[in-house]
Amino acid sequence: MSALSLYSVQAVLLLDNEGKRIYTKYYHPPHLTSEQQLSIEQNPIGTSTKQQNDFELRLFKKTHKQNADILIFEDHLILCKEYVDTVLYLVGSIDENELVLQQAFSAIKDSLELILATGIDKKNILEHYDMVALAIDESIDDGIILETDPATIASRVTKPPSKDAQINIELSEKGLLSAWGFAKSKLAERLQQGI
Repeated sequence: MSALSLYSVQAVLLLDNEGKRIYTKYYHPPHLTSEQQLSIEQNPIGTSTKQQNDFELRLFKKTHKQNADILIFEDHLILCKEYVDTVLYLVGSIDENELVLQQAFSAIKDSLELILATGIDKKNILEHYDMVALAIDESIDDGIILETDPATIASRVTKPPSKDAQINIELSEKGLLSAWGFAKSKLAERLQQGI
């Protein structure tokens, strides 16, 4: 067993139904020895965009139209969920605890379902891309799992409605008279409280 580390997630991928990128985020531990850096560069995921695209295409071909939610692919533990025209992946090390990765994957998946109320599909993801990116960043940072509660993640991403009701001001004569009456009554209340 390798040394325990907080850096448990290697990538989060959102691919369309052809295996092309919608959203991808790869994580590499920031403090590596030279031999660990060399092993990452020789890794099938790699560090270059071309290597990552090749890995994504191979992964998509392997998992497309499959019923498996968790599998081992090229020495990586892969969790996936296929939707109508998108596939969500979480990639971790083969040595990582599956339950920890499953909890993080469920948090991302459920928070996206909360944020994208009309469903997880390519069009909806692209329309709310900022919230999707924020939701993933709120749950995983540099490969470290930060949050696993989907409601908390969704509440951090979405803006809560304002408690103050917006006041529509009419500029007609009736609107000005009602505004004057409202201001006069509030002033009278303040004066009575002060005396």
